[in-house]
Amino acid sequence: MLQSELDGKRVVVALGGNALGDAPGEQLKLLEGASKNLARMVKEGINVVVTHGNGPQVGIIDEAFEVASKDKDAQVPPMPLSDCNAMSQGYIGAQLSCALRNEFHRQDIMREVANVPTHVVVDADDPAFKDYEKPIGAFMTEAEARAFAKATGYQVREDSGRGWRRVVPSPVPQDIVELETVRDLMEDGCVVIAAGGGGIPVTVRDGVHTAVDAIVDKDLTSAILAWRVRADILVILTAVDRVCINWGKPDQKSLAEMTVAEAERYCEEGHFAPGSMLPKVRAAVSFAKTGGQAIIASLAQAGAAVRGEAGTVVHL
Repeated sequence: MLQSELDGKRVVVALGGNALGDAPGEQLKLLEGASKNLARMVKEGINVVVTHGNGPQVGIIDEAFEVASKDKDAQVPPMPLSDCNAMSQGYIGAQLSCALRNEFHRQDIMREVANVPTHVVVDADDPAFKDYEKPIGAFMTEAEARAFAKATGYQVREDSGRGWRRVVPSPVPQDIVELETVRDLMEDGCVVIAAGGGGIPVTVRDGVHTAVDAIVDKDLTSAILAWRVRADILVILTAVDRVCINWGKPDQKSLAEMTVAEAERYCEEGHFAPGSMLPKVRAAVSFAKTGGQAIIASLAQAGAAVRGEAGTVVHL
């Protein structure tokens, strides 16, 4: 894709929560790096919407309130996971907004940034509320995780060979509550940050919205957002340059592209780790089925991926 062809394109960029570090200072430095790549895309005329994960961050916030609430002198109440999710959206979005504005100033880009704390609608009867599988928070050894589970009553699980983490319900997102707000801001020329951490999950009954304690996969929410704002491209950023099959084996193969049918077959054959690449590929497939183009790439190659020079493209 030539640079001139990018002008006016709508692109949703999904940043991974694990790529943002484990502490605010570390996160800010990483977001400053991400902002350089995002700013280059904006300078090329792309209408960018940014989503982000919050796996380590929301877990750290939740654990902090859990520990503080046990200190009788501190008088800190326990905090619902849904509110911890909202807090993570707020501070990650605030740091990213600031980093983007600074980078826009350096590159002489006249664009405003808007951070939209976002709710997503989920089904109260989703099976995920019975089978916890979404990892959040810091990585632990097995011994640490089992001690943590015993002390808190939380569920823990091994996460894709990277260590143990707490797991919580992860219902499938159905819709985005603030969709019209995001659309209006885009029409006004804003670079929008939305659906952080997959959004704050809510159930809706008779028009009443009720927050629930769960974490929605940010890539699935990003796919819905990309579809609903009529994005041309969904870019899902991860730690590797391209999707690989037979990962870690002598016949490992990186893929420049996959059709939806090929991607679904690879998923069925077990090529992708459930807590890592699998949800990204599934989200890419979901968006590609709407007629858009999905790309899975590394943060460093985000701009090149949009130009068709890097990453793995998923298409019909």
